Order: sequence, then structure tokens, then C-alpha cells
Amino acid sequence: MSTSSVLYDAPGPKARRLSRIVSVLAAVVVGGAVAWLLWALGQPRVTVNGAVLTGLWSPERWDIFGDPRVWRRLMFDGLLMGTLRAAGLAAVLSLVLGVVLCFARTAPQRWISVPAAIVLEFFRGMPVLLMMLFILLALGTGGYTAVVLALTVYNGAIIGEALRAGLLALPKGQREAGLSVGLSSLQTRLSVEFPQAFRQMLPIIVAQLVVLLKDTSLAYVVSYPEILRVSGYLKDYYGSTRYSFSIFAVVLLTYLAVNFTLSAIARWLARRSGPHAGVVTPIEQP
Repeated sequence: MSTSSVLYDAPGPKARRLSRIVSVLAAVVVGGAVAWLLWALGQPRVTVNGAVLTGLWSPERWDIFGDPRVWRRLMFDGLLMGTLRAAGLAAVLSLVLGVVLCFARTAPQRWISVPAAIVLEFFRGMPVLLMMLFILLALGTGGYTAVVLALTVYNGAIIGEALRAGLLALPKGQREAGLSVGLSSLQTRLSVEFPQAFRQMLPIIVAQLVVLLKDTSLAYVVSYPEILRVSGYLKDYYGSTRYSFSIFAVVLLTYLAVNFTLSAIARWLARRSGPHAGVVTPIEQP
């Protein structure tokens, strides 16, 4: 008898019918709630000052997106030159720092591994926003430098710990095989163990880079002109009362599109680097 048959009984006809009914009812309730919310947002409303505002779906609230300058400010100045520029450099530096911390943390010499463990745990527990403010105020750097360094340090510590976990999860025979053919301990770590650990931890690393991208929104606090702060400039310029929701919706959809793309890459890498990656299926002989 298999473990699945012991721990889980297949549902019978009544259970399947009940499950379908509950699923349909839940879908109707959720769909009705969403439809009501969309309808309510589209209704005119009165502010505390007595002014009547049109519904959020009114064309008057979206006409600014017919101006190419708005898209240039959001997508080029805010997204490309702000968010993605900081996230891209921080991602590269955090990978390099993560590898360095991983090797330092797993070094056989305690005078290297113990300080590395302290540094790693310190930066893992430090909020990103506090690091941005500390670098900006204490070191006197600009907003871009503060954002990149804070994201690098925090995410580098997370990636370093993930790589260390990947190294520890490898079978001991991998290291013993490298040593048996005459490789030194460092050569075995570099050429045998680390490539396998990095491949196995790659989906986790990409997922952490998604977190890094989302954390760039904290740069708003240090006056770095990423897409969220640029959207604030646009609301102040065109009128925050009229265009707040429409600009917020466009920025939200932009973040979701970029993050969903990175998440799709992470899932693709997870399939390629999973337990069956690289396994050659033998061809059956006729």
C-alpha cells in the first residue's frame, strides 16, 4: 500500500459533487464582489469639501496618458533610468558579494568564517530602509549610491546564505571525489561543489532579485527618482486629486509586469535546474 493511499483517500462521487458546488459558489461570490467594487469605483463621489469628483473610470481621469511626455517620464526616467538602473547594478554587486560571503562563511579557518558569519547575520537582520538612510546621512552619499549600496549589502547577505545552504546540501562524496583526484580544498570548492550549489540555488537567487527590484520603491524616502517618486512628481504637476488613482494604477501594473516576468524566469530556471535537469532518458530498443 502506497503512502498516498494511507494518508489520503480519493474523494467519492458525493465529495466531488460537493466540491464542485462549493467552487462554483465561491467563484460567483468573488466575481460578484469584484464586479461591485469596480462599479463602486466608477461612481461619482463627493469630497469633504463638497466638491463632486467623477468616477475613477471616467475618461477625464485618464486623458493625461495621451501625452507622450507622461510615458517618457514614467517609463524612461522613472522605470529605466531610475528603478531598473539601480536594481540592475545592485543585482550584479549583490551576486558578487553573495559569492564572497558564501566562501568566507564556509572557510575552514575560524578567523575567516566567524567574522563572516557575524557580518552576514548583521546585514540580514538590518532593514533595507535603515541602511539607505544610514548610508545617505552618515556617509554623505547621493540617493543613487545609498540605494545601490543598501540593496547590495542586504541582498548579498541573503544570497550568500542561500549559496552556503546549497553547498551544505551537496553529498559529501562530491567533495571527496574532488580531493581523491588531487584537487586542493579550494579547487574542489570552486570547480566541483560551487557550480552544483549555484545551479540548485538559482531559482531562489532569482526570487531574491525580484525582492530586490521591489525594494527599490523604498528609494522614495531618500529622494531617489525611481518610478514611484516620478509618479509623485506627475501627480503634483497634473493634479493629485484628479489623476492620483490613474497614475497609481499604471505604476502598479508596471511593477506587476516586471515582477511577473522575473517570476516566470525563476519558474523556468526551477524546471531546468530541478532534480531531473540534465538527466538523459534512455531510448528503448525495439
